[in-house]
Amino acid sequence: MTRVVVVGDLMTDAVARARYPLARASDTPAVVTMHGGGSGANIASWLAVEGTEVAFIGRRGADITGRNRDMELMGYGVDARLVMDPERPTGTCVVLVTHKGERTMLSDPGANAALSPEDLPRDLFSQGGHLHLSGYTLINEGSRDAGMAALEMARRSGMSVSVDCSSSAPLERTGAEPFLEWTQSAKLLFANADQAKVLTGRDDPAAAAKVLTAWFPQVVVKLRDEGALWYGNNRPDPIKVPAASVERVVDGTGAGDAFTAGFLPAWLGGKPPAEALASGCHLASRAISHLGARPRL
Repeated sequence: MTRVVVVGDLMTDAVARARYPLARASDTPAVVTMHGGGSGANIASWLAVEGTEVAFIGRRGADITGRNRDMELMGYGVDARLVMDPERPTGTCVVLVTHKGERTMLSDPGANAALSPEDLPRDLFSQGGHLHLSGYTLINEGSRDAGMAALEMARRSGMSVSVDCSSSAPLERTGAEPFLEWTQSAKLLFANADQAKVLTGRDDPAAAAKVLTAWFPQVVVKLRDEGALWYGNNRPDPIKVPAASVERVVDGTGAGDAFTAGFLPAWLGGKPPAEALASGCHLASRAISHLGARPRL
């Protein structure tokens, strides 16, 4: 089985679920819960509980929150390679969920913003492995050098590489052209429909995926409740699968991360794209069936 090395963000998610429409400049009753988060750490956690050998490289604060997040990752079975930052706190994301289920994130990267090339353990970069790089690492200027170094180390080691786009708003602020230039060595790109539009200007996800194959041999676009599609070079049409059915959507936070963790092992194992997409959709359906972005133990 291919070992996956994830380089990315470690966060604590403070999820506030409003019971009523938001009362601007006043109070709105809500249910507030705390969970482990961060796209990279989420993906590593889902991979580990599903049986993949996975290491996570990141940075945490020298605080109780950081220690708890570190222990959580080890509890999932992740080989957590976390550097402790003596000055910055562990990253935090406030996830505001309206009474209709719409989510808005307010993120403070904290120690994530200081990830450096020196934080990357050389022993994890070896031929036959796979690197998955969180786009947040590249989008955040403070950790960009670490992301670029990880891509170069993976290339030199002969590792396969996948990259995700992370979030549409910061991706748009960074710019499509720089992001595509930084990541064009990757074999596989993950994006959702909004992120694909930012990168290509195309509203249609299939058309956007086709454009993106000019930079990446394979592209996956996540379509939320419509499933996901895969597009590869030299294919006339994309392959699309529907979303897996769920009895009740509890929390959509981290569904895209779970999808990535479901897709990657099947893809790395040489399974057909449709099978890998179905595996991703299945894991995403499990993620949205409970609170928080991480697996339940």
